[in-house]
Amino acid sequence: MRWVWVLALVISGCATVSDINQTPPTLNVISGKKPQEYAKCLTDKLSDSRGALQVEPHKDGYRVIVPQSLSPAPAAVFYIDTRSGGSSIKLHEQMSNNPLRPQDVRKAGESCISG
Repeated sequence: MRWVWVLALVISGCATVSDINQTPPTLNVISGKKPQEYAKCLTDKLSDSRGALQVEPHKDGYRVIVPQSLSPAPAAVFYIDTRSGGSSIKLHEQMSNNPLRPQDVRKAGESCISG
């Protein structure tokens, strides 16, 4: 089973944020939460499995860079923009076309939409 993870790491390679931005969004939603609240929810949900997320100001909201599970290289990028009454969220993932990719990032993004 360990060789599967090694193979997955070799195939995924080291992507940059600009490489990840070229992938189609795997999540494109609107939330009633303000961008700062949504970014905090993401960091709370993903900090144990992904380590420290990079939260940076971006336009009128935030960009959250999620590292890979076993390396500091980026695995996903959330763009959280201010919208009247809340925020709009887009998630770009490194292996967006791979159905076997880890689902923890997307699930965290979906669970932070409301509540």
